[in-house]
Amino acid sequence: MHLYAVQLDSVWEDKAANFTKVRALLAEAAPLPGSLIVLPEMFATGFSCNLAITAELMAAETENFFREVASRWQCAVLGGLVVSVSDELGSNQALAIAPDGRELVRYCKIRPFSLGGESNVHQAGTETAIFPWQDLQVAPLVCYDLRFPELGRAALAQGAEVLVYIAAWPARRIQHWLTLLQARAIENQAYVVGVNRCGQEPNYTYCGRSVVVDPHGVIIADASDGEKVLHCQIHPAIVRNWRQDFPAVQDFQKGL
Repeated sequence: MHLYAVQLDSVWEDKAANFTKVRALLAEAAPLPGSLIVLPEMFATGFSCNLAITAELMAAETENFFREVASRWQCAVLGGLVVSVSDELGSNQALAIAPDGRELVRYCKIRPFSLGGESNVHQAGTETAIFPWQDLQVAPLVCYDLRFPELGRAALAQGAEVLVYIAAWPARRIQHWLTLLQARAIENQAYVVGVNRCGQEPNYTYCGRSVVVDPHGVIIADASDGEKVLHCQIHPAIVRNWRQDFPAVQDFQKGL
């Protein structure tokens, strides 16, 4: 499977500007048909708690943008958005859309970032989810979820072979990001993809470091800093052969 991770410097609370940025970055990268394109957490607004700007109804502008991109490049698109739950609450989600416009998965962030005030405005999700793409089972997760290994395990129990963490992970804790992504790959014998934003916003500074980690915990692609699209190819056989050769996942499944 070809994967394209869009490491974006999101313009604060400006959806139209961010849609334009993503279009330009993808035009330069020219993703191959059938690939998976991944955008960061809340890429269209930055990590804002202003629901008047961020929250949308179902099938509104950001979701329609995903459909536009998926159709244009004939790829699956996975990215972050906030959906309105009530007048006071939104849901921080990872949504995947197929090239024909079908919804492949909708995952609601289970661990809102309380330190940043997110838990005051975003309702927590309750369960992980996976979707099939290019002969791989993919599980989306969101940012702070990375610090909770049980969520990766829950996705593994559903059959996940690729864990994709979309994020707005601050530069001051970037070593935690890299180490935890590698740990999730090793313990789940899975590919782990971390797609982070770069740049600055009112509350945080971001340095990117979007990476792809193989099932042995080795970083095989690294976007470093700055705005760009990271391209990497991942292979189902590498996950399955390692799980067969070293049966830790099989032993985990025996206890379910």
